[in-house]
Amino acid sequence: MGHSVSVSCLVQGHCVPILCYSSCSVLSSQAPEKQPENGTWLVTEFVLVGFSNLPDLRTTLFTLFLLTYLVTLSGNVTIITIIHVDCTLHTPMYRFLATLSLSETCYTLVTIPNMLAHLLMESHAISIAGCRAQMFFFLGLGCSHCFLLPLMGYDRYVAICHSLRYSVIMRPTVCFCLGALVFCSGFLVALIETCLIFSSSFCHGDRVEHFFCDIAPVLKLSCSESVRKALGIFFLSILVVLVSFLLILLSYAFIVAAILRISSASGRRKAFSTCAAHLTVVIVHFGCASIIYLRPDSGANPDQDRLVAVFYTVVAPLLNPVVYTLRNKEVRVALRRTLERSCGVLK
Repeated sequence: MGHSVSVSCLVQGHCVPILCYSSCSVLSSQAPEKQPENGTWLVTEFVLVGFSNLPDLRTTLFTLFLLTYLVTLSGNVTIITIIHVDCTLHTPMYRFLATLSLSETCYTLVTIPNMLAHLLMESHAISIAGCRAQMFFFLGLGCSHCFLLPLMGYDRYVAICHSLRYSVIMRPTVCFCLGALVFCSGFLVALIETCLIFSSSFCHGDRVEHFFCDIAPVLKLSCSESVRKALGIFFLSILVVLVSFLLILLSYAFIVAAILRISSASGRRKAFSTCAAHLTVVIVHFGCASIIYLRPDSGANPDQDRLVAVFYTVVAPLLNPVVYTLRNKEVRVALRRTLERSCGVLK
């Protein structure tokens, strides 16, 4: 790149210094502007650092992430399809599972394709509007996921503790309203957090120390004092995660009490087996969310945050279809029945 020279341009009556390069004949419209009042650079696009510090592993990481992503997509699509076509699975429990799989599919679509593209390309730039949209949908789907898991726990509570009234309490209109409330609440929280982060300009560099636009690495680049924003987002994250987790604990406290009252060991084992898959997903999801978002110094260690983010954006979504298909007998039977039916049609 050529030597830099200082040039003065008249903009709205002010003489504003602009940094140009002798090798450039035209100043890009995406170049940062310099404010005459404080001399800070205004960022017009971000650069996602991603895995640029591992250039020799980019091809390997791309192959590994792509295969994992394809398996995750296939698993979630299979679950959604099986629940849709098999009438025996048309119950609230499995409809919530299909909703969870759909949410996981959209959740991975927000981050992984962009990450895979950046592993192949030299340019890792993303516009501020694109970054804002990615963060909004990522947080919206993540918060909805947090709220959906307590709803699934409540469904198990009603099925075990109020089995005779289950079909009345969890009737389709109630399930639909509860599902709509979950996603509306999740995206409302995401809207608040995204507006807080993007309410001011960015002038502390353009390098986002992550492979997608997450809260902490983007907030560090804000021009305004970010301590209040960080505290507000931190307490809002605590509210979302802890309230959701406490609701799940409350449901399972009643469930465990009900299971212990069952006289036969086989009955207790059958009742608990309907909750095992859900508990596994709860532990994985809330464990990752706590590590990333419930730390006051979130973003202080970018390499560690990226490693955990790989787990909850790439690996954790793979666990859901695996857990729910391998541990759930009804889903396995429905899958076998659907495959046999499909093979019969092909013959």
